[in-house]
Amino acid sequence: MLLGVIADDMTGATDVALMLNRSGMRTVQLIGVPRAGQALPEADAIVVALKSRTNPVTEAVADSLAACEALLAAGARQILFKYCSTFDSTPSGNIGPVADALARRLDAEIAIVCPAFPANGRSIYQGYLFVGAVPLHESSMKDHPLTPMRDSNLMRLMGAQTQAGVGLVDYATILAGTEAVKARFARLTGEGVRYVVTDALTNADLMVLGEAAAGHVLLTGGSGIAMGLPQNFRKAGLLPQREIAASLSAPAGRAGIISGSCSTATRGQIKAAIEAGYPALKVDPMELVSGGQDAAKLAGWALAQAVDKPFLLYSSDDPKEVSAIQDKLGREKAGETVEHAFAQTAALLAKGGVSRLLVAGGETSGAVVQGLGIGMLEIGPEIDPGVPWTRVADGQDMVIALKSGNFGAPDFFVKAWGLLR
Repeated sequence: MLLGVIADDMTGATDVALMLNRSGMRTVQLIGVPRAGQALPEADAIVVALKSRTNPVTEAVADSLAACEALLAAGARQILFKYCSTFDSTPSGNIGPVADALARRLDAEIAIVCPAFPANGRSIYQGYLFVGAVPLHESSMKDHPLTPMRDSNLMRLMGAQTQAGVGLVDYATILAGTEAVKARFARLTGEGVRYVVTDALTNADLMVLGEAAAGHVLLTGGSGIAMGLPQNFRKAGLLPQREIAASLSAPAGRAGIISGSCSTATRGQIKAAIEAGYPALKVDPMELVSGGQDAAKLAGWALAQAVDKPFLLYSSDDPKEVSAIQDKLGREKAGETVEHAFAQTAALLAKGGVSRLLVAGGETSGAVVQGLGIGMLEIGPEIDPGVPWTRVADGQDMVIALKSGNFGAPDFFVKAWGLLR
């Protein structure tokens, strides 16, 4: 094994696993911290998917360190701490505390901070993170129900979560090439800087950064930074060239969609699916609390639909409506109520013959995977940037796609099925 990845949520793990798989690395995604003594599968890269983005800091740190130990024991030469391309976190963590813990464990003098993902509109300039044409704090992320992002300056964001020094590799340095970036890394290290925010506007910039960070034992960022890492192993004679599968053989069975994301992108995808004639049922947290809806009723409705089109179960809603429900139930209870219902529903759907499943939203994906008892995923073809189909490798014969709420084109829910055969 060459590269070990620790991802702070389920969809982010799948996202970076796709990036590595597409670059020719045999990649396996594990769900949760590997058990003590568990033999990890043979692969070029192993991605450990945690549910640590919004957990208490102590839990996030403990789980990340345990995952790191398992990856090192399996032979990982480099560790990537993967978080969202919109730096989803609060002022107290969890990105900074986890990065600090990993840096201490790995004795890392320097680690880049690069959530850029140009293919999905995430870019960094002068240390400011942009979503499309607007700064992060002006994007829809400002209203995220769990991690509202009210600043766009990554140096300030990271600086608020760590006592270590934070510096910048600006775009002029990136344009000057790999050696200029390495020289900047060396200067910042000499100044006592541990975390280096790196500008990046294009995939070519990410390739420069990947090459410059070849000798770093720890990297942090979004899936985009993984783009340049396989080539380092290839140059060292450790990784052969491989072809990428364009489709995925899927088991016969029913198809469905579960969506808990409230992002603008996902709400547009729901609208497109309904307009395409997909049978849809909105899941209401208040109804779940009162007993008007429950997992059995949701699964019963889904399995009663005609089989010619996927069914759609969704709790996604406008941020104002989500906020109103949170005011009534409490933020944590509102989210946990929906996640618990979707986890139970997914298990019932699988028993009812659903073998092709799309899931939207990081927290929702974590709940569904837990409900299905999935421990390992094999990465398949890309549906849209950052979102592949995967095959369950350790349980029921099923294919599943786990989509970050912000990812995917408007027709994502409609076109995804065309990659299955």
